[in-house]
Amino acid sequence: MQIIKQKSKPKIYPVRYPNLQTVLMVENFIREHNSEFKKMEIFENLPKKMMWQTFQIIMRYLEDNLKIIYEEDGVITYIWNPELVKKYSGRKDLEWRE
Repeated sequence: MQIIKQKSKPKIYPVRYPNLQTVLMVENFIREHNSEFKKMEIFENLPKKMMWQTFQIIMRYLEDNLKIIYEEDGVITYIWNPELVKKYSGRKDLEWRE
């Protein structure tokens, strides 16, 4: 698996912000269909329809919070691993420093 660094992200001016239920719906869909779909395919196959701008905001959120990555072929992979976070969360040598 090769990870692609996306180009600078254009500003999104949302018409509406998604609610938590909508964010979780998209995140769960991606987790259940891990590495099966590209971005547009995910949007088209979601259980509930939403505006494209709202979907864009959710995808940006998931990427910025290291829950998804875009692979070389455009397929989206869910990478969040809560067990690994628990394992390493208490380590002093891994604390965030500015």
